[in-house]
Amino acid sequence: MTSNDFSAELRDLNGTLDSVTAVLDLDALMREKSELEAAAQAPDLWDDVNHAQQVTSRLSYVQAELNRVTSLRQRLDDAEVLWGLASAEDDASAQAEVTAELADLRKSIDELEVRTLLSGEYDEREALVSIRSGAGGADSADFAEQLMRMYLRWSERHGYSTEVYDVSYAEEAGIKSATFAVKAPYAYGTLSVEQGTHRVVRISKYDNQGRRQTAFAAVEVVPVVEQADDIEIPDDEIRVDVYRSSGPGGQGVNTTDSAVRITHLETGIVVSCQNERSQLQNRATAMGVLKAKLLQRKRDEEQAKLDELRGSVAASWGEQMRSYVQHPYQMVKDLRTGWESANVMAVYDGEIDGLIEAGIRWRKQEENRQSSDN
Repeated sequence: MTSNDFSAELRDLNGTLDSVTAVLDLDALMREKSELEAAAQAPDLWDDVNHAQQVTSRLSYVQAELNRVTSLRQRLDDAEVLWGLASAEDDASAQAEVTAELADLRKSIDELEVRTLLSGEYDEREALVSIRSGAGGADSADFAEQLMRMYLRWSERHGYSTEVYDVSYAEEAGIKSATFAVKAPYAYGTLSVEQGTHRVVRISKYDNQGRRQTAFAAVEVVPVVEQADDIEIPDDEIRVDVYRSSGPGGQGVNTTDSAVRITHLETGIVVSCQNERSQLQNRATAMGVLKAKLLQRKRDEEQAKLDELRGSVAASWGEQMRSYVQHPYQMVKDLRTGWESANVMAVYDGEIDGLIEAGIRWRKQEENRQSSDN
């Protein structure tokens, strides 16, 4: 990289960071930080545990955002100084290090820029993710479990807290369905682009003749319901069933009927929870999941996008938004954005930031296109 190239790249990165910080409104974040710090020091904060958790979680997020922007700005300033020193001393090794730092800064600033594209009504919220197996028998159930692990590993890589509410295990292998929460600000806006049908093509572990098998799984993402959402569910609109929690292969993991399944009679939506020891706790959690799904349904209806309802995620041929090919070659490809990677196992291990960022940019472009058409 020449000095002119470096200067041009540095100007571009500074300009992008300026645009990002303008959208983030650092002054507003600083004011919010001061207010949250004052709230966190209140002696009666933990009298209301839910409110206390909201305050501390939001404070942690705001502090991290401010530190992130400050750190990026400092790194840009340091890179400019180091490049000047390396050029003055004609140190090729030092110049290579600064060039690598600039590439890493580009990646970090691009990631932050993607965050500014999350401006939907519910994008700031935590996410409830549901995965269910589709066409493909045991391979589909195995694939569904692999997707669940992928999202949990992605959350772990980012330091996001997760809680698994319910897992329904398949008889031979894998899972029929699972529901879990990703407890981080903007988790819904970020993960909502993952909603859709996912397809895997591979040599089946469950075929005696070792033939290639295509299988499908559906991913559904909804925002966590907050108290202000006003989703009321009368008792006569639901049916509540209790049963014993179970593990893989039907193995019982609880000796009491503590697991809870709730059916919403009007819509047919069924949710369940078995992660708590108490039936009351499981019921409360399941009701929260049901409210989140009803909120999403209401939102879809209000926007007149019935074709995007959860039930349209068919998990079968012709519906896939992403393919994970493991035979005869290795390739993960998102069919909406064109993003692809030959490292399938890394994707399964949670390295999906590239997929998610491309999805967010694609969605924003589609929104802009539709607005211009109207």
